[in-house]
Amino acid sequence: MSLTPHLNWTAAAAPSHDTLQGRTVRLEALDPARHGDDLWQALQGPDADPLLWDYLPYGPFNERADFDAWLSRNAASQDPLFFAVVEQRSGKVQGVLSYLTIAPQHGSIEIGHICYGRVMQRSVQATEVIYLLAKQAFDNGYRRLEWKCNNGNARSKRAAERFGFSYEGLFRQHMVIKDRNRDTAWYSIIDSEWPALATSYDRWLAADNFDANGQQLSALRH
Repeated sequence: MSLTPHLNWTAAAAPSHDTLQGRTVRLEALDPARHGDDLWQALQGPDADPLLWDYLPYGPFNERADFDAWLSRNAASQDPLFFAVVEQRSGKVQGVLSYLTIAPQHGSIEIGHICYGRVMQRSVQATEVIYLLAKQAFDNGYRRLEWKCNNGNARSKRAAERFGFSYEGLFRQHMVIKDRNRDTAWYSIIDSEWPALATSYDRWLAADNFDANGQQLSALRH
């Protein structure tokens, strides 16, 4: 079997931590001092999603000091590289997520550690966040954007498919998380797929795709 052709590959750029501006959200480098109070309310307050922490390797946090320590570790990290999600209209921080498994030499990068308050889930903001991170990744020369989740996490798998990620397979007995087995489902978008997906995102996110009550007129899957 012959080898594949040479790519004349140039390594991708490291992901920027500059603010990413969207129509409904902006992504800022995580700063516990500025974002901590809103995140505590969104992720641990009375309106938090009770299922949020089920498939994450940390949380829930019963004490604010433990939560703040977790935020501080995340803010200091370069891989994962964390962002706070700020709603443009209200200025409230509604969630946090990151790039991770950052491999510029191979052109591969992942989106993960997604922690959203209830108001962010299944929202325009949640979709625009993925668009902004995907766009930056492919603009920086990445060839592959990954999404991985516990195979039991039906919500995460549905989100990956809705956002245009392709299912690649299952890593059985991949991890032990909170003393439970994790079979990991792998998804990806590659650079040749991104232009068509970006066009679809742009059309879906346009203001004229939503009625006066903020309801979508055409679904993203269309």
